[in-house]
Amino acid sequence: MSTPQPPMPQTAAPTWQAAPGAPYPTYTSPIPVVRTHLGHALASEWTKIRSVRSTMWTLGVFVVLVVGIGLAVAALISANAAEESMSGESPLSFGFFGLLLGSICVITLGVLTTASEYGTGMIRTTMTACPTRGRVLAAKAIVFFAVAFTVTLVSALLVALADVAMLDGAREPSTEEWLKGTVGISLYIALLGLLSLVVGSVIRHSAGAITIMIGLVLAPLVIALFMFAESLQSLQEALFEYSIPNQLSVFYAQSLSESGPHGWDPLWIMLGVTAAAFAGAWALLERRDV
Repeated sequence: MSTPQPPMPQTAAPTWQAAPGAPYPTYTSPIPVVRTHLGHALASEWTKIRSVRSTMWTLGVFVVLVVGIGLAVAALISANAAEESMSGESPLSFGFFGLLLGSICVITLGVLTTASEYGTGMIRTTMTACPTRGRVLAAKAIVFFAVAFTVTLVSALLVALADVAMLDGAREPSTEEWLKGTVGISLYIALLGLLSLVVGSVIRHSAGAITIMIGLVLAPLVIALFMFAESLQSLQEALFEYSIPNQLSVFYAQSLSESGPHGWDPLWIMLGVTAAAFAGAWALLERRDV
């Protein structure tokens, strides 16, 4: 004998209703239709950035470089420098070395946030799920900037607090120095990473975009070091003043030159460059095929 099967649950059948004045009925789907918005794109990008291994590796190496080098430099100076020689120095400035190397990790993550999807073909799925391309780029930028700024701020603040505690002979930093050495430098690094994200969206090739960004960071300073002719002196000074390593050092009042950007100028320069690049990437994204 066959075992009697329990009755299957019945789903609600779609209803067909005739529109007023229409000779034929119209279809009404039983599935609720939700109008998508930026919040959905942000949730999607947050899921992506926290679930891929590249995020954990790049940010993990970033924290190790920033905190490890920052504390190592402070410990080395504290053990070998006399207190008299440290009387006019700000202890916050020794976090510069770790942040300079750590910025390469943020650049790499920024490029991978966009360019890796083109390499794997995942970008087609992303654009199918969210046909509004500008919304996708905006969501990637917001999520990445928030992550990069938060991780950089926590790392820079930890190094700053440790350096102040370790270097007894150094002077007490002012409120503005604290703000520039923690929040200011974190905003700058996050914007640098955001610029890398935009370049990755334009180039659509991870290795190529990372190479371009590393060249942008290091090439001006390296080129300036080999400019010995007097006719190139003005160009050499401009490369020194506006190179990214020098602009990073401005946040710690350790500029390589007496002229050029000072105070909060590097932040406004990076903000303007990133905004212009973002506008260009937005326009290209709307015109190009995926």
